[in-house]
Amino acid sequence: MKDETFIFRLLLVLSIAVFFVSMAFAAPGKQDFQLVNKTGVEIHQLYISPHDVNDWQEDVLGREPLPDGESVKVSFDNRENRNKWDLKIVDGKGSSIEWEGLDLTKTSEVILHYKDGKGWADVK
Repeated sequence: MKDETFIFRLLLVLSIAVFFVSMAFAAPGKQDFQLVNKTGVEIHQLYISPHDVNDWQEDVLGREPLPDGESVKVSFDNRENRNKWDLKIVDGKGSSIEWEGLDLTKTSEVILHYKDGKGWADVK
């Protein structure tokens, strides 16, 4: 009977530990945001890099372009601790626009606009 109680308690403790570890890895990053394309063109590539790095990371969109009027959720690893990020979009013709120093820890939505040769972002 003592062995069964010990095994039960051990399994209970292990289950609780697994639950908390899995929750830590499943938690959203504090930089997660929704990107809304209101540029008037289809976005073919999206790059997001830490502001203090002079190199663009991998294309976040992958193979699927983001049509005008559509949005995409951008997620970060919850262990990421940087606040300031740079963002770059590239259209189908290879034209690009960059935004620097976005504080994504205070942002839930980035709405990209482009008109008359100028790009801007509304940040919420």
